[in-house]
Amino acid sequence: MQYKIPLFDLNFDEAEEKAVIETLKSKWISIGPKCEEFENKFAKMLNADFAISMSNCTTALHLAFASLGIREGDEVITPSLTFVATVNAIRYVGATPVFCDICNYEDLTIDPVKIENLITEKTKAIVVMHYGGFAVDMDAVMDIAKRYNLKVVEDACHGPLSEYKGKKLGTIGDVGCFSFFSNKNISTGEGGMIVTNRKDLLDKTKLLRSHGMTSMSYERAKGHSTTYDVIELGFNFRMDDIRASIGIVQLDKLQNDLEKRAIVREQYIKGLKDVEEIIIPFLNYKEFSSNYIFPILLKNSNINKREEVRDKLHKKGIQTSVHYSSVHRYSIYKKYNVTLPITEYVSENIITLPMFGKLKEQDIQYVIDAIKEIISNN
Repeated sequence: MQYKIPLFDLNFDEAEEKAVIETLKSKWISIGPKCEEFENKFAKMLNADFAISMSNCTTALHLAFASLGIREGDEVITPSLTFVATVNAIRYVGATPVFCDICNYEDLTIDPVKIENLITEKTKAIVVMHYGGFAVDMDAVMDIAKRYNLKVVEDACHGPLSEYKGKKLGTIGDVGCFSFFSNKNISTGEGGMIVTNRKDLLDKTKLLRSHGMTSMSYERAKGHSTTYDVIELGFNFRMDDIRASIGIVQLDKLQNDLEKRAIVREQYIKGLKDVEEIIIPFLNYKEFSSNYIFPILLKNSNINKREEVRDKLHKKGIQTSVHYSSVHRYSIYKKYNVTLPITEYVSENIITLPMFGKLKEQDIQYVIDAIKEIISNN
């Protein structure tokens, strides 16, 4: 279906096309100079010491846990209100996910108080997910991590340039992971990035990213080495220069796009804040945010009512989504047998509305009017 107002629209133009063509003409299309440029530019924008380009954010999360030494028998405390990759990556290294509830209906991030109640002698790490680009209470999380000697992985896939008390999300814990999937703030089709301020984690991650090899083809082509050893059981989680060239252009556009998204959010809030039947999560959030998505939560609702509202919006040509289903309710994770009442209600009653920088004022108003009409008649 061709929606009148889609959920998302790529922020692409001739600049991305030109970058790809130039990379193709260079005849170096695998990991190489463009990946290096992308990494350096990304690290500088986040005020991070190091950035490592990855094939996607899932592999970034996988190597984040692996580089931190998380392994079988360890426990990692994780939100359930997240994309399943956050939790899958814990299982990739053989560790056990311990699901934690979120704060409340206004703050959809993992609850530090509940985190501390879940810590056992097997707990080795906490993974936080900055929902929608809105920061977790990182002071509280880092305090817990320090007191219990735990590692912190930031799933910042929603939050490039989002801030927490002047620090960029993804740079506060031990490792930050970002996504460049096609619908993210930075789009390269597939792609991801790890950021860290720890040189040991940089070295470990780069090694595991490319088969455990001590040097890569690009380095050998520059004459830095002619041979290599394999010293770890690594993976092929590399980005390529074609995608990196797109990412470089996207970074140049990012600040302007995020400023436009902030205006879109303001208009949504102005039009919806007095609708009694809904909650707008993070309504009074003051930090700079990427505004990856704009969610609303239906009050006194259930999943059937939520789907009725979404279907009526669909019929009006408005595309919506759900961020997210509860991971602990997926068949593969039901064996952990947990109940997370706030997460479960949110998963069944949240609606993600269209959000992108190029969204026009009249289209935002069309969505606002449609929601008011549908909810009042539902």
